Amino acid sequence: MSRPAEKTRPAERILRAGTLPVVALLFTGTLALYIALVAFGNITDFDSNQQFVRHVLAMDTTFKDDDLMWRAVESTALQDTAYVVIIAWETLAALVLGTATVLWARGLRSPEGLRRAQRAGTIGLLMLILLFGVGFIGIGGEWFAMWQSEDWNGLDAATRIVTITGIALVVTHLPSAVSAADGSRKASEETSEKAD
Repeated sequence: MSRPAEKTRPAERILRAGTLPVVALLFTGTLALYIALVAFGNITDFDSNQQFVRHVLAMDTTFKDDDLMWRAVESTALQDTAYVVIIAWETLAALVLGTATVLWARGLRSPEGLRRAQRAGTIGLLMLILLFGVGFIGIGGEWFAMWQSEDWNGLDAATRIVTITGIALVVTHLPSAVSAADGSRKASEETSEKAD
């Protein structure tokens, strides 16, 4: 005959799906998948976004204000170098976020790993903030006046990713996202102290 505690196990598993570590896992995994697909697309269809980067840096579809056009980068070698650096950054971010996703998943079974998952996830999420916030919104949008272009304007997409990434960072750093790890550590410390 089964004990009452065994009957509640499936319900406990379902309720565990609503915890912050699971939310952090899903946010991190979603963004890992997204940036991996972006990097894969840029590698396998190199020309499409290469043209985007070239036009943004050349500022050839902006208002062409003489006070701003001195910022334009017209060298295709420099434009292509910038594009390759972007792809490398995307690929590295995908790897870091993918690793963090695995660490979050492992942390659900062994809470001691939640802190490591939080740190790895934070690094990957900050990489996305730097790429899309600093790179696309700040440098592309303002310095190269991408906001002026009707044809080569990536500000809406960049803003969406920065927003989602910001929410993921907040969720990742809410105290209860890793409190299970702290609780386990405190319990083991108390057990050690009692043994002494």
